[in-house]
Parts: sequence; structure tokens; C-alpha cells
Amino acid sequence: MQYNWQKFATGLTLALGANLLFAAPASAQPARDFYKGKTVTLVISSSSGGGYDIMGRTIAKYLGKHIPGNPRVVVNNMPGAGGIVAMNYLYRSAPKDGTFIAAMQNNTPFEPLLGTKEARYDPTKFNWLGSPSVEVGLIAVWKTAPVNSLADLQKREISVGSSGANSTPSFYARLINATLGTKMKIVVGYPGQNEVYFAMERREVDGFPSLFYNTLNATHPNWRTEKNIRLILQYGLEKEPALPDVPSALDVVTNPEDKLLLQAGLAEVTLGRPYVMPPNVPADRVALMRKAFADTFQDPGFVSDSRRMALGVNSPRTGEQIQQLIAETYRAPPKVIDRLRKLSLH
Repeated sequence: MQYNWQKFATGLTLALGANLLFAAPASAQPARDFYKGKTVTLVISSSSGGGYDIMGRTIAKYLGKHIPGNPRVVVNNMPGAGGIVAMNYLYRSAPKDGTFIAAMQNNTPFEPLLGTKEARYDPTKFNWLGSPSVEVGLIAVWKTAPVNSLADLQKREISVGSSGANSTPSFYARLINATLGTKMKIVVGYPGQNEVYFAMERREVDGFPSLFYNTLNATHPNWRTEKNIRLILQYGLEKEPALPDVPSALDVVTNPEDKLLLQAGLAEVTLGRPYVMPPNVPADRVALMRKAFADTFQDPGFVSDSRRMALGVNSPRTGEQIQQLIAETYRAPPKVIDRLRKLSLH
């Protein structure tokens, strides 16, 4: 469903103003009492039916019971520009009283750092709430590809599929090429990941540079058991324990400046699927919502649902951990940021 968000936001602001005429000032109302009888809107920054949407709706199913006052939690989708539309809205227009939260794509906190002009927000000023998972990226090649190891990939060129020059898979391929000396030739023009997978099976391309471990398990678990693919490299700020024989990019890189570049470029992978509140929300409501998310991630019903739907819930991260990671990434040396921007083609 599509929404007129400007009209929606205007109407909501008027409604909130009317309510405030008959209520105690928001800043003076204890957080534990604030949410009683309220509705919390969870904005999902992607279209319906995708991984972020399914995860967000599953979290919304349980989140309300972990918020004091047990507010109703409703979900609305706000897709556009890879999540930037929703981030801009949250930063500038969304209510700052604690009734708006959002499921953000993990690239969006770093778009301003990469010089994306459409990203008109400061991610360090948001109130990050937590993430149910940590992602690990993989360079995967089809079984017929002429490489069997990272050493092979550093000596021999292979083709990898991607949607466009500025897409996430293309960025990761350039990042790994620049820091590890691999020889991935990026072939663009595929509408999405599924089309790249089909191209691998048809041997149009040798591999895919941005296959996430959780996605692999959820969509093509047979690929590993049937040995249809080879996993050449894993990348992220953390290793996947289930893949001890797949080398990690941060373990392999030798140049200190290249390592800093990798750490900055891979920060978004570690964010997983982050949740956030706008800036300037009262601190006690932020603390309450962070705890509610942490409790939801441990809720037996949520854990059961996530396993049944193969949502890849693992190693949840707190809002404080996400806040720190984003702040540290923005403190990267100027030379590192300059290299990042060149690799992102912004």
C-alpha cells in the first residue's frame, strides 16, 4: 500500500497537538505511563514482502507486550532510495515523542559518510534501538568457476553479477578487490539477487560478491549440501562460527590502511537489520524502548517464529552497541573516508 506521507505526517502532527492540549507535557510524563493507550508506528524502509518487512512485522507482533502500557504497534512501509526516504522523514518530520520507530536498511547510516547527496540527515543523532542479527557477507562462486580459494581469486579473474554500479554487491566487490587484490569483474544489469543466482546456474557469471550467510540459509540451503557453490571469502566485523574453513577478510588483509578501509566499509554488515528512533526523543523513552527490543529478541514466541521462517536471528545487538559502531565509523581518518567515497562511486 502506498501512503501520502506528507499528508499523513501533517494529520498526525495536528492530532498530536490536539492531544497535548488535554495532557500533561510530554517531557514531564514518566515513560512508563506515556505509552498506555498509545499507538506506536513502526516504519519499514523497504517494500512489503522483503526480508526487512517480514522481520519488522514479526517483531511488531511481540514488541507491544514488552513496552510498559502495552501500546498497539502498527506497521507501515515507506520504501524509496534504498531506505534514504524513510531516514530523511524520521530525521526531519516524524514525531519526536517516542511513538515512531523504524526498521532501517543497514546501508542508510553510512550514506552521508559516502557523500550521498539525497541523504540529508546525521545518523549519529538518531537513537538506535538494537538489531536482531549480525550479517556476514560471502563471496560465493558456482561449482564450475575456475577458482577454488582466495589465492586463486587473487591470480585469476572471474565474473560476478550485480544490479548496478552503485549497488551494494558492486561496492563490496570493489572494496575486496582494492584491499585484498582479488580479480572480480563486475557484470551489472541484473534486476536483483535472484536473477544473479539464475545467471550463476546458467553459467553467465561465475559468482556473486554479496551473498549473506542468513540469506543463503533461508533461500538456498541446498547449495551447500549439494556442493553447488564454493565459499571463497567471508567478510564482516565478526566471523560466522559455522564457517571455520572460510577465510575472513579482516584476517587476511595485511596493509594497515587497507584494514582501516575494510573496517569502515564493513560496518554496515555488522549492523544487521537495525531499528531506530528519531533524534530528540526523551532519554527515558529511548531507554525503555531499547529494553523492549532486547526483551523482544529473547521472547520465546519471537525466537520460535524467527526459526520457523529462517529469519536469521543471531547475536542481537543493543542500541548502545549500534550507536557506538556508527560513531566510530564516522571518526575514520579522512584518507579512509576519501577512499570509501571513491569506491562507492558517489
